Amino acid sequence: MKDILYKYMSRWTSLNEEDQQAIVNEIRIEEFTKGTVLFKQGDVPTACYFILKGCVRQYSINEDGREVTSNFYTEEQAIAIFNHHKPDKSSDYTFVCAEDSVMVVGDLDQEKDMYNKHPQLESMTRRMMEENFSQVQEEFAAFIASSPEERVKTLLMKRPSLIDRVPQHQLASYLGITPESLSRIKKRIQ
Repeated sequence: MKDILYKYMSRWTSLNEEDQQAIVNEIRIEEFTKGTVLFKQGDVPTACYFILKGCVRQYSINEDGREVTSNFYTEEQAIAIFNHHKPDKSSDYTFVCAEDSVMVVGDLDQEKDMYNKHPQLESMTRRMMEENFSQVQEEFAAFIASSPEERVKTLLMKRPSLIDRVPQHQLASYLGITPESLSRIKKRIQ
C-alpha cells in the first residue's frame, strides 16, 4: 500500500525520496471492514482519510428520514470535511465503508504539526484539494444541467466500477433517480 503513497506524492510534489520516506513513516494506515462508520451526520470529525483501497459512501438523512447518497470515494481520493464555518463544526454527512477498505488516517489535531515538520506536505495537500474542488464544481454543474440518462452515461464513462461495487438503490440515490429508473436507463443504454 505504501507504493501507492509514493506514487501519489510524486504526482503532487517534488519531494526527494528521503523526504517522502520520512512522511510515509509517520503516516497511519488502517484497515476498515465493510459497514464501518467513519463518522456520522452531526459528529465533529477528528480525522481525515485518503483511500488506498476500497470504497466509502457519503450520505445524509433528509427531512423525510431517507438516506440521500451524495458521493462515493474510491482509491486515491481524500475524505475531508471543511466545516470550520459552522459554530459547532459538525458534519452534515455520514461516511460509511461500502466495502473493506485500507486508508491513510490523518489526525486533524496533529495536522499543523505535520505541516510544520514537512512544509511540502501542506502545499501538496493544498494543490490536491484545489484540483478536487475544481473537479467537484465541474461535476456538480454538469449534474444539474443533465438528464437522468445523461447522468447514468456519465457515471458509466467516468466511474464504471461503481456499478459493481455499490448497491443499485445507493447508486440511484447518488444519481437523483429511483432504482427502477436506473434499471430502465441501464437497459436502454446497453
